[in-house]
Amino acid sequence: MAIKKELLEELQQRRVVALAGGGKEKMKKRHAEGRLGARERVELLFDRESFSEYGMHVNHACHMPGFADKFMPGDGVVTGTGNVDGRPVAVYSQDFTVGGGALGQMHAKKIKDIMTLACETGIPVVAINDSGGARIQEAIHSLSGYGQVFYQNVAASGVVPQIAIIAGPCAGGAAYSPALMDFLIQTRTHSSMFICGPEVIKAATGQVAPIEQYGSAEAHAGVSGNIHFIAEDDRHAIQIAQQLISFLPLNNLQDPPHVIPTEVVLERDEGMNELVPDDPRAGFDVYTVIDRLMDPGQWIEVHREFARNIVVGFGRINGMVAGIVANQPAYKAGCLDIDSSDKAARFIRFCNAFNVPLVNLVDVPGFMPGLAQERGGIIRHGAKMLFAYAAATVPKITVIMRKAYGGAYLAMCSKDMGADFVFAWPCAEVAVMGAESATKIIYKKEIEEAEDQKSKEAELVQSYREHFATPYQAASRDMVTDVIEPAETRSRVALALRISLTKRVSRPAKKHGLIPL
Repeated sequence: MAIKKELLEELQQRRVVALAGGGKEKMKKRHAEGRLGARERVELLFDRESFSEYGMHVNHACHMPGFADKFMPGDGVVTGTGNVDGRPVAVYSQDFTVGGGALGQMHAKKIKDIMTLACETGIPVVAINDSGGARIQEAIHSLSGYGQVFYQNVAASGVVPQIAIIAGPCAGGAAYSPALMDFLIQTRTHSSMFICGPEVIKAATGQVAPIEQYGSAEAHAGVSGNIHFIAEDDRHAIQIAQQLISFLPLNNLQDPPHVIPTEVVLERDEGMNELVPDDPRAGFDVYTVIDRLMDPGQWIEVHREFARNIVVGFGRINGMVAGIVANQPAYKAGCLDIDSSDKAARFIRFCNAFNVPLVNLVDVPGFMPGLAQERGGIIRHGAKMLFAYAAATVPKITVIMRKAYGGAYLAMCSKDMGADFVFAWPCAEVAVMGAESATKIIYKKEIEEAEDQKSKEAELVQSYREHFATPYQAASRDMVTDVIEPAETRSRVALALRISLTKRVSRPAKKHGLIPL
């Protein structure tokens, strides 16, 4: 028997209402501001006609008088699955045109359900946040909903990649779901993320704190480090998410989407030999090395504006995905400090959780000296890098380009910290400290007794370098796999990656290690 016509018409009408969200006028206003609607963002994320929606007909569960009869399409959030470049991904996109995108009981349930599905099916989650916060009319049910979402964020952590886009307001408790995810992208305009607004801060502390100083994309990217990418607008944010996904496995049981070569290209790059200045104290931009090491167009930097003395990101080398951790001598001389240690440790742990090999480019003079660093806990923060590298079981390849001194040498993944391959350039120095500092300590008496102290010191510095700090000294004690020309770097790293992709390491059974948080 054919289904009744009126039932089909009702279905169609309900779909029309759901797809309209908050209505044409609200959408027109958003478009005038250069913003997209919740469904438009989803459509932009996924391959054409691949989106399958879940919970289109869900409505709120509030029984408060005056609100109970109100209809809220989808309860203010669009959820479902689709394909990004042919690979499955789950999404939830909050709809500010429906009740300000506020979170209530059913809104939270839809988010929790799609995240649970993502974990069970092993696919990444993209969360597009644009919400006025908790739905006051649902009182404790909103709080309960946030708790369920946070719990599911943690359950998904290390199981499937989680990417958050901050495309509107994200205030109070709502900020903690993105904070529990792996990568945060915030649009430069029309978005904010904070726990307390300016009025609350002023009432509680008397401070005048404009939202631009702490809730904007610029503040979070460069000062607090809460977000990883600044997007110019909604479309750019979606593009960043798509690019990130292109380097990541669907889940922790899969390898990244390598394009494994049948034969590694072993071409020399003579230009690499020209990058390093003759003076070991001269500035040196590590991006020039990264650009030549990566396949063309296959690089995305993570956390670019935060702790710029270290560079992290994803790229492909001969088609193989790798996570890059590189000292940046052009900023703070490449020293490791509190923020750079946190930035690197977090990235290393993500790569390890999702089977992404690590390539480390080293030019580090040590940990940042200073009272503020010591009082701020540089010991604890620096220990996070040591913990992250030592705990990581993915392939780890280290290239010592120039300086590698003291504890920072270890913190950048030396062989003793588990590196599978350590290559050093001929100009590399591996030592407890720099030659100048070491000479002043070791040969203090000889320098003081010399007639020409400056000449004597220069002579002893050169002697120290030749006898105690060359890469061959480290290689003679099996701390360096090989001393190579910079021109050989790309081919040697590619070979090391190719041979180590099958690496498997078993560790003692335990719940988890205790990273020094």
